[in-house]
Amino acid sequence: MGLRDRRRDDDSGAQRYQMREQLLSIGDDYWIEDESGQRAFKVDGKAVRVRDTFVLRDAAGQEVAKMQERKLRVRDSMEIEHPWGNATVHKAMVGIRARFKIDLDNGTDLKARGNLVDHEYEIERDGDTVATVSKKWFRVRDSYGVEITSDEDAALILAITVCIDELTRD
Repeated sequence: MGLRDRRRDDDSGAQRYQMREQLLSIGDDYWIEDESGQRAFKVDGKAVRVRDTFVLRDAAGQEVAKMQERKLRVRDSMEIEHPWGNATVHKAMVGIRARFKIDLDNGTDLKARGNLVDHEYEIERDGDTVATVSKKWFRVRDSYGVEITSDEDAALILAITVCIDELTRD
């Protein structure tokens, strides 16, 4: 069953995207597709940087977020520069059931928890799920889906997902 075939009981207007699992190495690029298979965003890995750096671009090629690893910190983290404010993604705990805390400039922090390594987790704000990440929606190996509630900024949530993917890979 693919993301496109996934049926929902409600018509929530959720945004759904297909991501590639940890195939990105610095210098590589890949497309994030929407539920209809159209290219929606491009993840651009920057090879010439000392720190891991990724740029998220919309389908027209405009930069919508920049993600950069922060070295020499107590906890592994990545900074996201986004037009509507910045965010920091921190590892909160080590292990397969690791958790991440996402500090947003506007003060409405997020948490990601679940099986992050296997791409089976949720991103929450104040106990409410704002995005669900799952590999179960695909037959395609090395792919996973991200379902984002309609009132969330898809670019920011996808940038957070890229950061979590990168930080769990290290």
